[in-house]
Amino acid sequence: MTPHALFSANLLIAWSAYFVGTASPGPSNLAIMSIASQSGRRAAFAFAAGVMSGSCFWAMLAALGLSAALTAYSGFLTAVKICGGLYLLWLAVKSGRAALRPPVRSSTAPARDLDARALYTRGALLHLTNPKAILVWMSVAALGSSAGEGPGHMLVVVAGCLCIGASVFGGYAALFSMPSARRIYQRMQRGLDGCLALVFGAAGIRLLTSRS
Repeated sequence: MTPHALFSANLLIAWSAYFVGTASPGPSNLAIMSIASQSGRRAAFAFAAGVMSGSCFWAMLAALGLSAALTAYSGFLTAVKICGGLYLLWLAVKSGRAALRPPVRSSTAPARDLDARALYTRGALLHLTNPKAILVWMSVAALGSSAGEGPGHMLVVVAGCLCIGASVFGGYAALFSMPSARRIYQRMQRGLDGCLALVFGAAGIRLLTSRS
């Protein structure tokens, strides 16, 4: 593959589209922010690793051309929407309960010791049951394959997107686990958790009631 192909217009467009979709506020990013601010960097990175694992799964299907085949069956997308909607509603309930708890008063309080495996699983489930993730990877695959460079070009597209995703999710985890960010979160904890409950609830209801 020539250096020109590595940085072709279609490749840069695919990476840019993925960056915008990944960096934009959504359930995964909001959850990473909340966990980082409330429980610290280790917990946030564990959750972000789960999100990235889910993204890698959809990336693999997109690179192999299987995502388009799966979405051709309406039953598959319907099942993903139902699972994703119910999971988002469960997250909404958890965030709502957190909003009703008294806030932590000490800004120097240690992070709650959450199980890394459980956080990883939660992150993976959140991304695996997100129909938007499937559609984003389908669009990235379409943009990447339009250059006509063959499988090697698609691997470059996917590898670049995964690096972007790791940087974005890891960046959110690192940024919002900083002491200053945690102090701000603790002052606004109940309001932010309430907003998360509304966002997760609205997203879950939208998935369950969507016909498209």
